[in-house]
Amino acid sequence: MRDTRAAVLWVLLAVQVAFATLHVVGKIVLAEIAPLAFAGTRVAVATPILLLIAWRHDRFVPARADWPRLLLLGMLGIFANQTLFLLGLNFTTATSSAILMPSIPVFTAAAGALVGVEHVAGRRLGGIVAAAAGALVLVDPTRLETSPNATIGNLLILANCLCYAFFLVLQRPLFARIPWRTLIAWCFLFGSLGTLPVAAPALAATEWSALSSAALAGIVYIGVVPTALNFALATWAVRRSSPAVVAAFTTLQPVFTSALAALALGEAVRPNQALGFLLIVLGLVLVQRQREDAPR
Repeated sequence: MRDTRAAVLWVLLAVQVAFATLHVVGKIVLAEIAPLAFAGTRVAVATPILLLIAWRHDRFVPARADWPRLLLLGMLGIFANQTLFLLGLNFTTATSSAILMPSIPVFTAAAGALVGVEHVAGRRLGGIVAAAAGALVLVDPTRLETSPNATIGNLLILANCLCYAFFLVLQRPLFARIPWRTLIAWCFLFGSLGTLPVAAPALAATEWSALSSAALAGIVYIGVVPTALNFALATWAVRRSSPAVVAAFTTLQPVFTSALAALALGEAVRPNQALGFLLIVLGLVLVQRQREDAPR
């Protein structure tokens, strides 16, 4: 049990570092291609990789009775989540998007209670609140961009966070019937059915030969690491722990994203505040130490 918790801890730390790079590399790529084209390439790269890995390891086809739930997960976690994030990032800054990320564990706790998948209370609830508060202290909410365009982007990022929260919660009951690799692969398969048709006009209008090598490398990197690898690892972690634990670790994204944004994009960042970092650590300790809540 202790080894499993340690493995989940390290996996979730790695996932958040990789997700943080998405905010920064995504801004670089979006300087050369449209957001919907980027969403299409992200899914086009990740989906065949995940399907190949799932078939190689599981050789499993989900029952047709589970297809509607997988379709819903694909629409929430792949189509809506990624499209809304990239559209939002096109309007706002990487730091502003990071400031809004602490809403994910709050949305996840509420979604789990709403659909009856996970009841979050006691130390775990306190940990989520502490971690979210610490993330906000670190990035300073006063730095949130509030211009008209940035406000649109911020709302799209919040919608993305809400979709991702429900995606984490609603996949939990399916682990009893579907291997985790197959589950995330089929989520991407169904999600691509929504993403690729919507992205098709933007993909067709993109002058691929005119893209810089940095943009092309960024597209491949994001499709493989912060998309295929990260979604697979997060799904594994949900199966080994809970949606609330996985969501709580997203509070580390502002730390990593703000640092990367300062280095790569020149966005201004205040010195890290010790209080915010301590609150995040305290919150994650509380979330990790509490015994897992059983699904209702």
